[in-house]
Amino acid sequence: MSHLPLTVDTAWLAERLEDPNLRLLDATTFLQIPPEGGYYKIWSGREAYDQSHIPGAVFADIYKELSDPDGKYPFTVPTQNYFSEKIGGLGVGAEETYVVVYDQGTGPSSWASRLWWLLRLSGYDQVAVLEGGLAKWTGEGRPVTDAPGSYPPAIFDRVRRPELLATKEEVKAAIEDESAIIVDSLSPASYNGESDTYERNGHIPTSINLFIATHLEPGTNLLQSDDVLRERLEPVGVLDEGKKVITYCGGGIAATWNALVLAKLGKEVAVYDGSLTEWTADPSLPLVNGKEDPVH
Repeated sequence: MSHLPLTVDTAWLAERLEDPNLRLLDATTFLQIPPEGGYYKIWSGREAYDQSHIPGAVFADIYKELSDPDGKYPFTVPTQNYFSEKIGGLGVGAEETYVVVYDQGTGPSSWASRLWWLLRLSGYDQVAVLEGGLAKWTGEGRPVTDAPGSYPPAIFDRVRRPELLATKEEVKAAIEDESAIIVDSLSPASYNGESDTYERNGHIPTSINLFIATHLEPGTNLLQSDDVLRERLEPVGVLDEGKKVITYCGGGIAATWNALVLAKLGKEVAVYDGSLTEWTADPSLPLVNGKEDPVH
């Protein structure tokens, strides 16, 4: 396939479900913030995959298999060699193949975008996210199965693109850099310091708030049109050619949804993988608790 769009719809996928070059990955993971507050609970989506998934799909376990097993935080980016081995085992790597990723969530497909971003970070661009995920697929009466999928193992041999990954030090530097924009991808409540999920409440100084749910058509889990997105995002500067944009969230998941949205509009950005989990654990790092910075 010469050119793969960054997102595809269910009809597009349905037409290609039998394509031998398709690698369909179910990236479902579950995250729940306790009602009493505190750090979220995470678990693998393998059981949900075992119960029902799009025919042919294989399960890509972001939580247990595609994150650094020695990482300090749950979703730390793994080494290139580790990721290459794991993703190659799922059948991804051959030049003639392409990947579609989806998840079983009901909001923004941020688990799918996390795997989309991991693949692109690892030098693989033939990957798209299924808009609406399994919820839209089943809502249209399309087939599902509990039969496990499988693909022949592949050699994944790519070169990492470090410009897509931001470190804590780079975020610190960006606070004082007028040519950089830091984007908080979480809810306005989190941004304003009203939630109690991380070790400290609030947002990184100078960051603007682009909550990932605001990119969806109201009442759906589908992205707004590129024209609507562009009209809203251009005024805040995140599409400016001369600006370096860094997205962050709580643990490097929601931030990849903003990275996907901006990439659709032609803007490559970096994701701060450690995000607030790492940032708030370091008391020497500044945090704004309140509404001093703009929300969009």
